[in-house]
Amino acid sequence: MELLSPGGSIEKIRTAFTYGADSVYFGLKDFSLRTNAKNVEYGTQDELREIKKRFGGKYYCTVNIYFHEDDISKLQAKLDEISDYPFDAFILSDIGILDILRSKFPDAEYSLSTQASCINSRSAKIYHDMGFKKVILGRETPLKDIRKIKDANPDLELEAFVHGAMCMAYSGRCFLSSHLAGRSANFGDCAHTCRWNYRLALEEESRPGRYYPVLEENEWTTIMSSKDLCMIDHLADLRDAGVDALKIEGRMKSVYYVASVTRAYRKALDHLYDPSVEYKSYRDELFNVSHREYSTGFFYGRGPIDVDDDINKPTTDGYLRDYLFLGTIGAQVKPGIYEVDIKNQIKTGDNLEFIGPDVLCLKDDNICVLDESFAPIEHLDHCRSGFIKTSVPLKEGYIIRKEIRL
Repeated sequence: MELLSPGGSIEKIRTAFTYGADSVYFGLKDFSLRTNAKNVEYGTQDELREIKKRFGGKYYCTVNIYFHEDDISKLQAKLDEISDYPFDAFILSDIGILDILRSKFPDAEYSLSTQASCINSRSAKIYHDMGFKKVILGRETPLKDIRKIKDANPDLELEAFVHGAMCMAYSGRCFLSSHLAGRSANFGDCAHTCRWNYRLALEEESRPGRYYPVLEENEWTTIMSSKDLCMIDHLADLRDAGVDALKIEGRMKSVYYVASVTRAYRKALDHLYDPSVEYKSYRDELFNVSHREYSTGFFYGRGPIDVDDDINKPTTDGYLRDYLFLGTIGAQVKPGIYEVDIKNQIKTGDNLEFIGPDVLCLKDDNICVLDESFAPIEHLDHCRSGFIKTSVPLKEGYIIRKEIRL
């Protein structure tokens, strides 16, 4: 099965491939459902080609908003610019733009976005006949239906989300964010209003403005906040159901998230086909990445916001996090001294941990932080250049983290 990881920035794309992704999906700001992600900027085409040359793999371009009339002309005006990128495939939800893209990119592959809510074999056949090579199934599709869809369309590739945030709305078609925050989820600007805490109250007709609270647990309810999806223990079931590609959600999340989750699923996939590959310790690392409570989504049950299902009840917890992401290791410039891309402050003497594509975790409690002239300093902050000195053997691309002590 193909493993697709979230991109967005050049850094995330490189990280995804470094940690085991077969393919990476990312968008262009005007037409992507993650407008606040660090979408790849114009002028980075040479870097993208270099990454592709180094790692192989495929680039999927997400063009998955629903297009209003004015958006169509904007897309047509951008086609030449899009053609400068080394995309292999396009992911779209609005079938009205299929012919526009296909006329400019006749050799590209086309995937139907999960936003199109394809959840049955008849719809899948129609999309395949239109020219879609792959359907990214609606997240509401149970395993038993995936098997039926594959049996009815053996030449159609099926892709499914297997990890990451879930939406309380049908395939993400939600107007709650637009209503409460003026930000459209259907144009990539979701405010995640379903994750907010809500308090119910009664207002009596003859006493307007005077409210009587209806109390839930701790005075608030999270009835709309779904658990995160995690299918790493069920890859054999996905394979047996006919899934061809596994997709990790998270273009808005950190490089640390992309690295750790991609690595875990890479090891689990390799173990699926070669039981001698150790994966359980990497699987356990998924609980060290910032996440909500995990569930199996709709694959086995009624879904992650079902109030009548003990497993899939809405989560009452916010993000669970045990580690702070500090940055990424760059090139070794002297023995034991490495460039570092700082995301959060690192102090001399910090007890740090490092993770790599094939290294579960390395630890060093005697870190020395250096400035640009290699002089020791007390700390190094985000947006400052500097180095770290360590006795631990590191490689470029390793992730730096620190345990959060409460």
